[in-house]
Amino acid sequence: MSLILFAFVVRVRDGLPLSASTDFEHNKELQERKQQLRTISKSLGRFPDRVTVKGRKLNIYFVSSEGVSYMSVCHSSLPVAKAFCFLEDLRWEFTACFDSAVISLAARPYPFLEFDNTIQKLKQQYNQTGGPALEVTLAEVQEELRIRPPQVISLDEVELTNGTANGHIEQSAASAGINQRLEPVTAPGILSLVLNIMCASLNVIRGVHLIENTFQDDSEAMWKVAAFFIAFLCCSLQCHLYLFHSSLKKLKSFLLLAAIVLCNLHLLGTRNMWQLLFHVSVASLSTSLTLTRRLQHRTDDCGV
Repeated sequence: MSLILFAFVVRVRDGLPLSASTDFEHNKELQERKQQLRTISKSLGRFPDRVTVKGRKLNIYFVSSEGVSYMSVCHSSLPVAKAFCFLEDLRWEFTACFDSAVISLAARPYPFLEFDNTIQKLKQQYNQTGGPALEVTLAEVQEELRIRPPQVISLDEVELTNGTANGHIEQSAASAGINQRLEPVTAPGILSLVLNIMCASLNVIRGVHLIENTFQDDSEAMWKVAAFFIAFLCCSLQCHLYLFHSSLKKLKSFLLLAAIVLCNLHLLGTRNMWQLLFHVSVASLSTSLTLTRRLQHRTDDCGV
């Protein structure tokens, strides 16, 4: 069983990924830890130089030095000293290959992807032999950890630290929604959109037609005109809510459904029972499909 699963090298000042190991394992917790690791990498300035993030079966370890952070996801059974020994070896190898000027000038993600070969060799060495080639190296790391132990934090603390930084929890959540993509539109979704557009069109046509009679004969019918146009607006908003990601989607979906049901109940008499059932059924179908359409999972792996 591999004890060191993933390694990541990132620039501290802006979180730019410099290199990473190729990912051969795809279990759920590993993917979660990788995503959390990338979240941490965007705010390394708020963490100490040496940190352990405790997970369930997998932990995150990272060391920052000279503007670069060396991060890893390891099995919890791996001794802490060996995890940090691996990161120290990784740091020595990286600084031997790339000088600080080249690192500072890097502008695109993963400019040193070829360093993956070195990472794989180090991982293989630790996973097969259980530690570094020189016992003195492990002893030195153990002594340093005894004198200056790493800060141990939980995953909840990581999320809190990154969420509350600079007071931008709500802003981050809102801006994240703009860039998130929903799953592809399905055949039932297309059908729902067509039916919703049909209902919206029927509502606006009936509303306009009723306006002509309202101003001539019956002023009380203005409420029915309003019901037609509110139903038209709600149908249009249901289409938008299905097509695009929005915060508070569940609340908005049920409010729109409730508004359409109330409008159609108010129009009972102007519409027969079958017409009312048709409009309510279309609105219910649209609500169901909107609530079951999930966000696509995006990763920043860039092939690693």
